[in-house]
Amino acid sequence: MVDAHQTFVIVGAGLAGAKAAETLRSEGFTGRVILIGDERDHPYERPPLSKGYLTGSAERDSAFVQQPGWYAEHDVELHLGQPVVHLDKATRTITLGDGSTLIYDKLLLATGSEPRRLDIPGTDLAGVHHLRRLAHSDRLKHVLTSLGRENGHLVIAGAGWIGLEVAAAARGYGAEVTVVESDPTALYRVLGPELGAVFTDLHVEHGVRFHFGARLTEITGQDGMVLAAVTDDGQEHPAHDVLAAIGAAPRTALAEVAGLALASREEGGGIAVDASLRTSDPDIFAAGDVANAEHPLFGGRLRVEHWANALNGGPAAAKAMLGREVTYDRVPYFFTDQYDLGMEYSGHVAPGGYDQVVCRGDVGKREFIAFWLREGRVLAGMNVNVWDVTEQIQQLVRSGRAVDPEALSDPAVPLTSFLD
Repeated sequence: MVDAHQTFVIVGAGLAGAKAAETLRSEGFTGRVILIGDERDHPYERPPLSKGYLTGSAERDSAFVQQPGWYAEHDVELHLGQPVVHLDKATRTITLGDGSTLIYDKLLLATGSEPRRLDIPGTDLAGVHHLRRLAHSDRLKHVLTSLGRENGHLVIAGAGWIGLEVAAAARGYGAEVTVVESDPTALYRVLGPELGAVFTDLHVEHGVRFHFGARLTEITGQDGMVLAAVTDDGQEHPAHDVLAAIGAAPRTALAEVAGLALASREEGGGIAVDASLRTSDPDIFAAGDVANAEHPLFGGRLRVEHWANALNGGPAAAKAMLGREVTYDRVPYFFTDQYDLGMEYSGHVAPGGYDQVVCRGDVGKREFIAFWLREGRVLAGMNVNVWDVTEQIQQLVRSGRAVDPEALSDPAVPLTSFLD
């Protein structure tokens, strides 16, 4: 039975928002819990959109956080297909797209991020895609199936995680794929040139063509359909469809209107929160992609756009809303599956923030662990087709202690020996 003495509102019905609602109930909160999402689908996880569901190895329903009936069973008021258009922190009210208002005692902003758009001619053509929502994945899955059947061409702008995962899925369907990237390798800003080359080679072996050092300047078409993608060096790539995978921007519009503090672009953007995920307003919290948190482990602000941050950040914010002592200091974690390569990455390295990369195992066979070091300390580790080491890698990152790089590269030296 709900006791309406308090109302906690969650704006954003993705993984972070859904897990926050779940945590409020599991922690014994008996007030109203209102979860609002601007999509019509029930809350879902995003990794399947570019992985299992897109490739056809998982069913659509596998993406959902909870069964549809869970929300009513746990007295969570779920508003789907309903955007929030205004936030007034002075009156502690939000306004929905239909004009109705809600008063909150505590508010969680879990509004996520949105795909960055290509600012070039031709993006209004029917064959130009983005991948952020389940509806996008539905459409893209149909497109890849058709391209594979007809030997069609997909051009992808961006060789980041989404671009590469879609490239792998497209090749699995038999589509021809060209990836256009301004950097010199795939994943250059995330992994650096040393490990970015590993993923470049993986995709080349599977028939993906790369055009590095270039940007798309125009998408040409006829009768509303895509014909080609043109780059700034004058090359023209035949295309039936184009995917823009050039990153995502945090959805901060509500926070801006309400006058909440935001993180600078240099800090990664997003809503500025402290280590308990509280914003500049004591009754408003933020979690997931949109939150830029003071991170005790890394000694600065950090905004993380990966699944694990939503999975863990939502519950942490919910506990903070309940007045619990919370310090959100999780080691960032993400994973990918591309062809026969599986990878997990733990830690955080700013571009150019390391001075050495150490690998143990066989990089050529793509069975290895890579470590990014600065002054002998492990900032991040990536295990490729090597399993059950994530906890040890995260402990190494968390410890902050200097290690012997030569010993670290030796598979015969147990990782636990660096933690003694």
